[in-house]
Amino acid sequence: MSVTFPHGFRAAGVTAGMKPSGRPDLGLLLGNEPRSAAGLFTTNLFAAAPVKLSRRRLGRNLAQAVVVNSGQANAGTGIQGDRDAEASSAAVADALGLDPSVVLMCSTGVIGEPLHLDEYLAALPELVGALSEDGGDAFAEAIMTTDTVAKQASAERGPYRVGGCAKGVGMIDPDLKLATMLAFVTTDAPIPPADIGRLATEVLEPRFESLTVDGCTSTNDTVLLMSSAAAGGELVLPGTPGWGQVAEALDEVAASVLLQLAADAEGATHVILVEVTGAEREGDARVIAKAIADSLLVKTAVFGGDPNPGRILQAIGSSGVQFLPQLVEVSIGNVRVILGGEILTSYFDEGGAEAAKAVLREHDVVLSVSVGGGPGESRALGVDLSHEYVKINSEYTT
Repeated sequence: MSVTFPHGFRAAGVTAGMKPSGRPDLGLLLGNEPRSAAGLFTTNLFAAAPVKLSRRRLGRNLAQAVVVNSGQANAGTGIQGDRDAEASSAAVADALGLDPSVVLMCSTGVIGEPLHLDEYLAALPELVGALSEDGGDAFAEAIMTTDTVAKQASAERGPYRVGGCAKGVGMIDPDLKLATMLAFVTTDAPIPPADIGRLATEVLEPRFESLTVDGCTSTNDTVLLMSSAAAGGELVLPGTPGWGQVAEALDEVAASVLLQLAADAEGATHVILVEVTGAEREGDARVIAKAIADSLLVKTAVFGGDPNPGRILQAIGSSGVQFLPQLVEVSIGNVRVILGGEILTSYFDEGGAEAAKAVLREHDVVLSVSVGGGPGESRALGVDLSHEYVKINSEYTT
């Protein structure tokens, strides 16, 4: 189940020939009518042309379609990139019989390479003709670049359905603030345009901001939330039972997609979950968690199976957050390695290192950190740094 799990959506994916691999590279998601939509976009100042177009068109919180190409990012392409985004979205709107203002765009691929507009436009009749309520799988495949598998999820609460899919395995530090990461979440709940942005910022944004693969914020990061309102019934408003049901389903879908993104990260052999508690504020805990998950020293230690708690200590202390070092505690899995701000002697003298090494042989590694007695807590989801990651990204454009 994917973006077409909620009622009122159709999708498709085809091969337009825009990338050398010959894999599907053009996807389309369509709602039955122009309905509520919200977006979260990259903060990179070199935002891609489709990001700028979609952000502008979502000013009214209405959308009906989103078209996604993989192969060219259409970023760093100047005025011509903006023109290509306008022209391609206008062509999609014409093919669907829609006003261009309700058509959103996303692109992913090589930065600086112009959109292959001829192939794009030539594939539109096939793309529109392939639209189906069963087309979610094809859409999820068409948006992939170096992904090895499609990432999809669905959830249901009460009368409401939520579906989602995403791509992205490298250049991920969703500072949405948001890599290249694209995520599409749909629901059939009747959410008013004035309120859908709140669900995006309160539920989806914290989830997606917790993910980091390599600390690089892409030019194309986009998370889109679209409603078809096809479930009918009373409007889903803040404070109503329906709001809580939709929020729960959104969170479940986002959590599932994030785990799939991390598991398929370029060259990754471990998923790292960093849990931070005891900070003065939630924001402080988030900064510390990201500092650990982003640390190249921590990443390589996990990859090599070398616990080395000093690397975790270094990442915490250099995060920029103020705390009392003597209150810091750290565990690798269920193995305590730091207490009172000091690396435990048992780590070196009583087999602690071997116990921690055993934890690092697992695919999923949990690093638990407490920095005091404050109410602030947060988590970050990251991965290790392997030889394969370097190989993949050193050859990305070749």
